[in-house]
Formats: sequence, structure tokens, C-alpha cells
Amino acid sequence: MRCPTSLRPGVLALATLLGGCTLIPDYDRPTPPVPAQWPQGAAYGAPQPGESTADSIGWEDFFLDPGLRRLVLIALENNRDLRVAALNVQAADAQYRVQRGDLFPQIAATADLESQQTSASVARTPNPQTIRTWSVGGSFSTWEIDLFGRIRSLTTAAQETVFANAENQRATQISLVAEVANAYIALLADRQLLALTRQTLASQEESYRLTQAATLGGTDTALTLRQAETSVETARVNLALYTREVAQAENALALLLGQPVPADLPDSTTLDTPLVMTQLPAGLSSEVLLRRPDIVAAEHNLLSANANIGAARAAFFPSITLTSSYGSSAASLAQLFKPGSGSWSFSPQITLPIFTGGINQATLDYEKIQKSVEVATYEKAIQSGFREVSDALAARGTYGNQLAAQQRLTDAYADSYRLAQLRFRSGVDNYLTTLDSQRELYAAQQALITLKQEQLENQVTLYKVLGGGWQQASTTPVSSASNASTTPAIAPNLGTNLVHP
Repeated sequence: MRCPTSLRPGVLALATLLGGCTLIPDYDRPTPPVPAQWPQGAAYGAPQPGESTADSIGWEDFFLDPGLRRLVLIALENNRDLRVAALNVQAADAQYRVQRGDLFPQIAATADLESQQTSASVARTPNPQTIRTWSVGGSFSTWEIDLFGRIRSLTTAAQETVFANAENQRATQISLVAEVANAYIALLADRQLLALTRQTLASQEESYRLTQAATLGGTDTALTLRQAETSVETARVNLALYTREVAQAENALALLLGQPVPADLPDSTTLDTPLVMTQLPAGLSSEVLLRRPDIVAAEHNLLSANANIGAARAAFFPSITLTSSYGSSAASLAQLFKPGSGSWSFSPQITLPIFTGGINQATLDYEKIQKSVEVATYEKAIQSGFREVSDALAARGTYGNQLAAQQRLTDAYADSYRLAQLRFRSGVDNYLTTLDSQRELYAAQQALITLKQEQLENQVTLYKVLGGGWQQASTTPVSSASNASTTPAIAPNLGTNLVHP
């Protein structure tokens, strides 16, 4: 039940009888400040076919490689960031239940024995006098009747915070799934670059030995020998570089997994292995962004700020608190529940704010400003999401052509190197041409591997920014927060279990 900001006397009386309206402003979702459709143009290519969108595709369906699916599952069970996100949901839920408890009176039962001894001189009796009083009863104190929804507004704000944390947990899982995939892709790329460098180094060392022999025989110059030596040392520099990067890539992946990288992953997996879905539907409408967990979380934060305005408005109206107790007292335990031993008290109190030094108005102004901040944050989240998807779509629309051209360029350099070797062996050309062709082929092969890595990472990024990665074939319920060392990373959506008071 909602109450208007200004109440007529009749409405005020009705509110007093019913006890339970709120002054939360009506919520209107801000219009998304982005175009309704994704960008069109040469960079974006044709829309990918498919009835569903990425956010409806589970990660076990998106990732095609069994080894990669295994790594993602390990990360979901052991990653500490995801574990913290799950615990944050539980902590926010506990705070919500604390706030919701203020809606109900806190009743306490009490039992008391009071003994008092008076000296004989004071009592004017031969012996000291001992007086015992037994009492038992129940009471509640300072329970506020929530006439204008102050407590209900605060409870709603706390509940929206729970929902926001639950969505943040989903967003954390989506990011984790993408990070594990990209870390694995980077590891495969570094391994391929390391293998290529070893192969190139072996070939260049052989070329150096041939050049050295030719220089000693007088057929090649010292300059040619030095140029061959620079190629060898360049390859050795790269060998050390890629050896280090492979180790660091494994360390980065281990951090995401929360444990060492399994040693039994297939060595045959490369960037040419089918790792992810290539036909990923993005949908035609940008409204899919409104289902992204981080944007949904931003809207829940906005709803929480909106509810706080209701609490600030309620501070302008009277509040009623009740204090009550009932019990029994007697001089002996046997007489405690006999007729005439009962006692009770009832103390209602009404507080009407008359002068607060502008505190109430300033609080209301602050909550309205906070809502405006959350509106801007929500709109910025939508704009950022639109930009992320647009960038990923532009990359997907152009990586195919770039990769095909790079493959043709690499093939051309490979053929040029083969012809240069034939010309050198036939005595038509010197070895400098062969060395140049070898260096150009090595650089083209490195660029080709890097492009394959970037294309795969972009496909994963597109899946992430469209909100994919939350659904999976099996989930494990979260255990108690007190058992944090074994808490799985996946928590239930608490939004389905909480109800408005």
C-alpha cells in the first residue's frame, strides 16, 4: 500500500487504522540511453542466425573443448572471488532479515528473584528481616507502529540490496568463465609461439652453421655470418621470452582456478582445435542488455535508493511507539500465580516532528540526490554494455577477413623462403636473401598465431558482454557461510526466496 506525499485528515485516520502504507515514490524504469538496434555497417558484417541469444546459451554448450569445460568447472568450484561474491549475497540477506525484524515487536520473557535484608535496628525487630519478591512476565519495548512505512521502506531498500548482490554474483561468474577461457587461450597461444620459436631457432642454427662454413671457405662474407648470427640470437631471445610467458600464463590460470593447472590436460589442444561456438547469435535488439546481471544489479541499486526516499519522507510524519509488559509477582514462589498477583503496564508514545533544524529535509534531499546518482549509474552501465557489445561485434565482423589475409601472407612468405633456399642451393643468390625470407616468415607466423588468439578471445568476450555464461548443466547449492573454506562458488538466486513484507 502506498500513501501520497500529502495526506488529508481522513486518509491519515485510515492510515492509522490500517497501519502499513509507504511513501516510496512510484518507480519508472529509465529509458535506455542507447539505440534500439546494434550498429550496422561494413565492420559488423551480417547478423548471425539463431533464434536464441547468447545469454540463453549455457557455458557447457558454448565451450566445445572438454579440457576447457573442465577448467571452467574447477574455477566455479574453487575461485575465491566467486566465493566472496556468494558470501556477500548471504551477508546482504542476513542484513535484510535484521532490518525486516524491526517490523515486529521483540517480545522477551523475564523471571526475577529479588532478596533484601533489613537490619534489626531499622526494622525494630529482634532479628533482621529478609524480604523476597518473585516475579515472572513478558514484555516488548519501543516497538514502532509503521504507519507511514518508514521501516517497510528501509526493509525494501535492504531487500533490493540483496537482489543487487545476487546479480553481482552472477556477473562475477560470467566474468570468471570468460577469464578462464581467455587465460587458457593465451596459454595455448604462448605454447604455440614457444614451439614455433624452438623450430625456428633450430632452423636458424643450422643456417648459421652453413654460413659459418661458407665464410671459412671464402664464399660468404663476415657480414653474412653476422646477419645469420643476429637471427639466431633473436630467436634465442624469443625462446626465453615465450618460456617465461608460458609459465606466467599457467600461473594466471592457476589463480583463476584456485588450484594448480591439471597436469593431464591434452597436449594436442591448439588454437586450431574447436574451442568455442563460432556462430554466436547476438540478437537484433539491444534490449538484451537489460538482462545482463551487472545492469540488473545497477537497477536494483536504483530501486534501493528509491525506497530510501520513502523512509526519508516518513520522517516528516508522526511516529508511534509502544512499550508494554505483563507479569506476576509475589512474596513466595507458591503465591506467584495466585489471583491478585498479576501486574501490567502499557505505555504508548507519539512523536510529532515540529522543529528538526532542517535535518529531515536535508536527509530527503540527500536520498533524492542518491537516486539521481543511481539513475546515472544505471544509464552509464547500459551505455558501457552497448559499447562493449558493439566493439565485440565489430571485431567479429573483421577478424575473419584479417585472419584470412594473414594466412595468405604467411603462405606467401613460406613460399618465398622455399624459393630463396632453392636459389641459394643453386648458386643463383647469396644467403642474405634466404635469411631475410626466414625472418619474414617467422614474423608472419607469430602474427598469425596472435591473430588466432585475438579472434578466439573476442568470441569469448562477445559471449560475456551479451550476458552468457551463467547457465550451466548442474549447480551446487551454497552451504552455510560459516563453512567458508568449502563454500561452493555458486549461490541460488535469493530473489526467488525473498518476499516483500
